[in-house]
Amino acid sequence: MNLVNLESVSQAFGPKPLLSGVSLGIEQGDRIGVVGLNGGGKSTLVSIITGELKPDSGRVTHNRGLRVGGLSQRDDLDPAAAVRDLVLADRAEHEWAGDPAIREILANLLGDIDLSAKAAALSGGERRRTALARLLIGEHDLILLDEPTNHLDIEAIAWLAGHLSQRRSALLVVTHDRWFLDAVATRTWEVVDGGVERYEGGYAAYVLAKAERARIAQAAEDRRQNLMRKEIAWLRRGPPARTSKPKFRINAAEALIADVPPARESVELLKFASARLGKTVYDLEDVTLHAGGPDAGPLVLDHCTWQFGPGDRVGLIGVNGSGKSSVLRLLSGMVAPDSGRVVEGKTVRLAHLSQELVELDPRRRVLETVEEVRKYVTVGKKEWSASQLLEILGFKGEAQWKVVGDLSGGERRRLQLLRLIMDEPNVLLLDEPTNDLDIETLTELEDLLDAWPGTLVVVSHDRYFLERVADRCVALLGDGRLSMLPGGVDEYLERRASGAALSARAASAGTATAPAQAPAAAQVAVDAGLSAKELRELQKELNRLERQLDKLGEREAKVHAEMATAASDFERLGKLDAELREIGAQKDSVELEWMELAERLDSTSS
Repeated sequence: MNLVNLESVSQAFGPKPLLSGVSLGIEQGDRIGVVGLNGGGKSTLVSIITGELKPDSGRVTHNRGLRVGGLSQRDDLDPAAAVRDLVLADRAEHEWAGDPAIREILANLLGDIDLSAKAAALSGGERRRTALARLLIGEHDLILLDEPTNHLDIEAIAWLAGHLSQRRSALLVVTHDRWFLDAVATRTWEVVDGGVERYEGGYAAYVLAKAERARIAQAAEDRRQNLMRKEIAWLRRGPPARTSKPKFRINAAEALIADVPPARESVELLKFASARLGKTVYDLEDVTLHAGGPDAGPLVLDHCTWQFGPGDRVGLIGVNGSGKSSVLRLLSGMVAPDSGRVVEGKTVRLAHLSQELVELDPRRRVLETVEEVRKYVTVGKKEWSASQLLEILGFKGEAQWKVVGDLSGGERRRLQLLRLIMDEPNVLLLDEPTNDLDIETLTELEDLLDAWPGTLVVVSHDRYFLERVADRCVALLGDGRLSMLPGGVDEYLERRASGAALSARAASAGTATAPAQAPAAAQVAVDAGLSAKELRELQKELNRLERQLDKLGEREAKVHAEMATAASDFERLGKLDAELREIGAQKDSVELEWMELAERLDSTSS
């Protein structure tokens, strides 16, 4: 059944037409992802579809009785209203408390928010989650979401993708989060040059189809086409952490990437990074760190020992508030550890992109602001001018002569990142670098970072970007440690789910009413059909596996250090690489055994 039709719709703001003669439709069951440049008309298209904006010309028709729900980039929450009233409206408590679907939405989006709190007291992220929960609790035939993943952490984004995939509503979503697009969309619309190009499949299929169209038409934009092919090459050959690649036109993809080199020449970059950085970058030695200073705020690191070596490309993962930004501030020297020490290499030249925008002279022009840092910079083997890099990051032509005071927040963030790169650092700490960047700019940034040979530590809620630029992932799981994740984000989500299940079991065991003569653990064992001794043996085995994982992690770190030392000895590097793969295989085996045992323990409480 057809839900919405647009016929010859045009819309312009000032002299620039955003939509010109667009005709399209949304049918029942459609799951559409919308992509395009910032300012290209994506939000305008959504506003026209919802009826909030009347087009300059053309016609928009809705199916009679159509129930439309929308989430814009700005919420309309009444600041004096309580969260409960905003989200649940006039539903009686027994009505929503007895509905498992509503309870799931509240638990995953508002679990840490007091439902009696006023909207005026909420942070920007909490307001966003409140508006999203209010929308999802309602019944709709068509849901339109404009950047729904803003302010959500990786775990919440994964839940939202699963939730939307199970709903019967038609869906149209505007987002720069490419992983999210692949997870929820079965069709992709690209808003470009006043029109809407349509593709079957999610982001991965869109990338391939667009590359094929460009190849057939022999498009003149060689650089954009090469980037597209490189993106496809990564999708097919990507890092080991990417355990499930999109299933789309494998033969066509192989033909396109047959002559495409790997995204990064890892050995060559490691050699170059070692030459520039030496053996030591950052060594954390028995470090304890609280987010708010000594013994204040949440505990982030507890007697943690870790090494960041030359050429390491690390993605740092954790829930919001776990201390990711605190770890970056620790490495940058902005905060000191409560105890222990951080050893910084003598040759480290640091650039730290924080979430706060630095103050720039609003009277200066964009190009002048970059050239005052440096006019030319070498990335990998290529020399770039300030103007060339500005073009790569979206400041094309006359945009380089805009006054800084006229830039949007996203443009200022791109400018800040470029100034950092122009200072020729050999260590990059990036805290949410993808905020306010469109997909084309993200792709250009990823390509630039591919050739950058230094040490990279990146915090990002953009799963696609994280897996694209990082070679390994490390997590803050709330236990005071930095935990290696050979399985990347998928493993992180599995560990979080397993940890939540174990916590629930422990809570259940702690609140159970046991006979006076038996300890709580023994009571749980009896309830599960296990003896207290069997339960203790299972827990003992779980602890043994965790110690074994710690030892394998230490061996892995040692091999990484030896690889940095032997950067010029390719025969030695080959042996070390084989040893690293063997350690990885052992860790996979032990982690699988740990997961099976944890699930068995968890099942004893059900």
